[in-house]
Amino acid sequence: MIDDKKEFVISKQLLHCSTSIGALIREAEQAESKKDSIYKLSIALKEANETEYCLELLHKSDYVDEKGFNSISTDLKQLLKLLTAIIKTSKNKLY
Repeated sequence: MIDDKKEFVISKQLLHCSTSIGALIREAEQAESKKDSIYKLSIALKEANETEYCLELLHKSDYVDEKGFNSISTDLKQLLKLLTAIIKTSKNKLY
């Protein structure tokens, strides 16, 4: 029963941070300035990192199987690289 509560807390956090990524990217699309857009994308990157951490915790705790973990992890790593590249390019164009 206690393990179920731990899994629930981590799963709830995973849901929160993973859905925040898309919301922040949407906000960045309608940002008031280039700096504001970069700021929102930077927060999206942080949320993606937190998502990766929560996913790893669930995998190491055997709540996510190997196949599911590998599939999601691969997509998440691509998203992290993409956000990093967009932020870097945007900063270079700004400064």
